[in-house]
Amino acid sequence: MSAPKKRRTYSYNPDWEEDYCFVEIKEKCVCLLCNFPVATAKKSNVERHFQTNHGTFDFEYRPKSQLRIEKIRELKSVLTKQQSMFTRPSQKSKNATTASFKIAHFLAKKKKPFIDGELLKEAFLAGSDSLFEGFSNKSEIISAIKTLPLSNSTITRRIEDISKDMEGQLQIDLGQCLWYSIQLDESTDTTDTSQLAVMIRMVFPDFTSKEELLKLLPMKGHTRGEDIYRTFKTFASEIKLPLHKLSSITTDGAPAMTGRNNGFIALCRKDASFPSFVSYHCIIHQEALCAKILRFQHVMSVVVKLVNSIRASPLQHRLFKALLEELESEYGDLLLHAEVRWLSRGKVLTRFITLLPEIKDFLRSRNERVEELEDNSWLLDLAFLTDLTEKLNNLNLQLQGEDKHLAEMISAVNSFKSKLILWRAQMEKKCMQHFPNMKNVIGECDFNPKTFVEHINILLDEFGKRFQQFTMIEPIVAFFLNPFNPSVDVTHIAKRIKEIIIEGSAVTVEDLEMEILDLQSNLILKSNSGDTNFWLLVDQNNFPCLRNVAFKIKSYCGSTYLCESLFSKMNIIKNKYRSRLTDDHLDNCLRAGTSSYTPNYEKMTNEMQCQASH
Repeated sequence: MSAPKKRRTYSYNPDWEEDYCFVEIKEKCVCLLCNFPVATAKKSNVERHFQTNHGTFDFEYRPKSQLRIEKIRELKSVLTKQQSMFTRPSQKSKNATTASFKIAHFLAKKKKPFIDGELLKEAFLAGSDSLFEGFSNKSEIISAIKTLPLSNSTITRRIEDISKDMEGQLQIDLGQCLWYSIQLDESTDTTDTSQLAVMIRMVFPDFTSKEELLKLLPMKGHTRGEDIYRTFKTFASEIKLPLHKLSSITTDGAPAMTGRNNGFIALCRKDASFPSFVSYHCIIHQEALCAKILRFQHVMSVVVKLVNSIRASPLQHRLFKALLEELESEYGDLLLHAEVRWLSRGKVLTRFITLLPEIKDFLRSRNERVEELEDNSWLLDLAFLTDLTEKLNNLNLQLQGEDKHLAEMISAVNSFKSKLILWRAQMEKKCMQHFPNMKNVIGECDFNPKTFVEHINILLDEFGKRFQQFTMIEPIVAFFLNPFNPSVDVTHIAKRIKEIIIEGSAVTVEDLEMEILDLQSNLILKSNSGDTNFWLLVDQNNFPCLRNVAFKIKSYCGSTYLCESLFSKMNIIKNKYRSRLTDDHLDNCLRAGTSSYTPNYEKMTNEMQCQASH
């Protein structure tokens, strides 16, 4: 068979502008005299059209003459003006659409309802009449504001598109990251729908990390371990989540998550599609559970009862606040206690003991007498509990926050345990340097520190029991922060890495030992040990195992703080006034409002048909 004939391609020749009055517009040859486009950019087609329809043009405007050049320039100017009449409204509509995307994103970040878009537009118009007074283009500005599409349904669609764009960027990052870890927690929204928050922390080849919302998964029925597992596994299959990159899972420690046989973690470990991963009970939850070991019910019951008696009655509450204002107190009111809030007890006790003189005065004005407030022993217990819970609150705040490395959390807990030992020793010597409230209550009197020392011992024991998971991995984290420490036991560290981090892989303890020894003997790397990006300097070919483990540890989550933070935002977005918000829209609002990704406004605008507001 003969080879197929090659198809010829034709292109515009700039000489045709002066010779035949033809210009190129959007890859088409268009006649300046009659605006007729020729089908194919061939010289024969252009010449035939010119001679057939505009034969007299050469006699009126001689070729190469200045008059002809001026005429062609004039014709081009007329054509440009005609085109701008159509493109200008299109560009204005496009600009209005881009602006509506940015306003929708702003509303999502501020957790505002979709309908507030129209409110913003009305506010723009209300202020623009005075704000732009004296501007020469005032009418154009107001006209542009009026064309902004900001209706309820439009803002809804914009946030959907923004969320979709951010999901696309997340998918790209999932493909590019080396490892990721997830944190899961479950909470109910205002309509009693159980929402499973799945947050992700990714680490990339440049040793940077990123934390994002992976998905908010609604659970309509039971929230048992198998239900959570089934919901997550279905979602992972739908988005083709690269499970082989999973390094760790952090949960709140609930039985549905950590149950030995049917908990979420156990079911994931049984699933062959999941790799070997480490799991953590949220370090902040464990710290809060340690704090609860200090029951002091005889103190808390009196404090809560007194606070509620003042806050429950509107009249008594007003009178108490008036008294505080009159006495120019440090605080203007008491705080209500909420058992589920991490910092609640410490804040309530601090406020209560600070306002104790005012509380006594107020109770006397009501002819009430509370025996405990006159009992030095009870007041001493109150002061001790206040001082200790305040210290626990400070630890809790240290553990909170975004982009927290596991090493920071372990360091904070270890530091607190060391401080407990110091405080215990000082308490035994009746040194109140770190217990200011106790010092104020005791004054010049004497007291028996034995009971308080026992409480500190109980807290120390609880910290030792609760943080065993982190105690096991601590030597590994310390090694990767400082691999050149001369006291490192090479064999011990290699075994720990094999057992905890890369269990089930083909890498042996002996391989790890050789890499550690080679690394510690490398003088070039040793000279750069203080570099924050040290593991980027480590050659992948010479130290594949250690470099891989370093990136893996960088991806670990030590807490479910991101989930808890997300639930706080969820309760603001889906409140009793927006209870009809669907699960999909709730997910869209949370993603658009919390993500670190910047929406690609230009791409989203170009992908849609832009229309101005009616």
